[in-house]
Amino acid sequence: MDAENSDDVGDQFAGYLPRVVDAEIERLLRLVPTVVLEGPRGCGKTTSARQFAASEVSLDEVPNARRSALVEPGSILDGDTPRLIDEWQLAPGIWNAVRRASDVRRAAGQFILTGSASPADDITRHSGAGRIGRVRLRPMSLFESGLSDGAVSMKKILDGSAPRAQTTTRTLSEIAEWTVRGGFPQTLGMPADDAQHFLGLYLEEISRVDLARVDGIARDPVRVSRLLQSLARNISTRAALRTLARDTDGADLDPKTVTSYLSALERVFVVEDVPAWSPRMRSRVALRSAPVRQLADPALACAVLRAGPERLLDDLEAFGLLFESLALRDLRVYAEPLRGRIGHYRDETGLEADAIVELSDGAWAAFEVKLGGEQAIEHAATSLTKLAERVAHTVRNRLQALAVITATGGYAYQRPDGVSVIPITALGP
Repeated sequence: MDAENSDDVGDQFAGYLPRVVDAEIERLLRLVPTVVLEGPRGCGKTTSARQFAASEVSLDEVPNARRSALVEPGSILDGDTPRLIDEWQLAPGIWNAVRRASDVRRAAGQFILTGSASPADDITRHSGAGRIGRVRLRPMSLFESGLSDGAVSMKKILDGSAPRAQTTTRTLSEIAEWTVRGGFPQTLGMPADDAQHFLGLYLEEISRVDLARVDGIARDPVRVSRLLQSLARNISTRAALRTLARDTDGADLDPKTVTSYLSALERVFVVEDVPAWSPRMRSRVALRSAPVRQLADPALACAVLRAGPERLLDDLEAFGLLFESLALRDLRVYAEPLRGRIGHYRDETGLEADAIVELSDGAWAAFEVKLGGEQAIEHAATSLTKLAERVAHTVRNRLQALAVITATGGYAYQRPDGVSVIPITALGP
């Protein structure tokens, strides 16, 4: 390690909770010169990167390093490899400096760049193809935080395996507590009310500081706060831009302005909507293309709404939408190392699936998310089987699984109709 790093850096790794993407980071470091690790501020990117780095420099914490990088980006590249450059987007010229160094050195595993904001497109217009691999880190899943035993593997689900597992039965009160606390490493050991206060400050800082760093545009923090409130109220729904605009600043706000704000929030990885999925059907049934609104973690929505565990238990409809957001967060984490994409399905008849996980080879699985209850599970299973029938004539019909993810229950099993029921505390990578 070089002089910028603590002499007792090894102590930082004590108690490190492994992340699902660790294996992908290690793999990419064997394949390409530079790995870019992206995700929301505070989700653990730097800690994860340090598991693989031999030297590091932080542009967020070392002012001299940032000034040097702004003047001469290549000046901070020297050091034992892999060389970690933390919050690289604060000196955007680093992108091209790293790209050139990768060409000169012609070796894998040279640099790890971490960033909590995606810079403007013109900064990365010079391609990193063949030189750079990207990994998305998100707030921790229940499996990563030790709250799911991972007995039902996402990989095996997408291989077509039927789940058979017994896990610890959890109460709705426990699930509500986890939903409010969230998956940010700093909040894992906090009481729910402390976690909410922490995340409220977190969002305030993003609204006032981080968004301006994305593209140099000063945005009204009050409007950002109102937009976040609207997104929180409309979590796991297909709220239109017009709805978000009305909630944010009255009926006169231009939806294009909302689009600009949403784009900035996406670039700091706070907003991660679920796009519509198309099975390339031969049927003439029209598909709905509106995205489902999601934040990076349901706890962010809870913080904005000031909704603690008790409020969730008093409003099961709202709790169900937030639990869906929790499940989507975890599905994304488990799909990342498989290079899987997440979408949602809804057609003009109202038939829908909360999540579709699709791999690059066309294999896919459809999921509905329910808090629990036999009637809710039955309804979800019926929708999933109808979906399977409707896409039977698709060009790429590689359906591997239909599953209902539930909050409670101690068993994962497959019903006679082929639909699996999986407690979220059994789900893993």
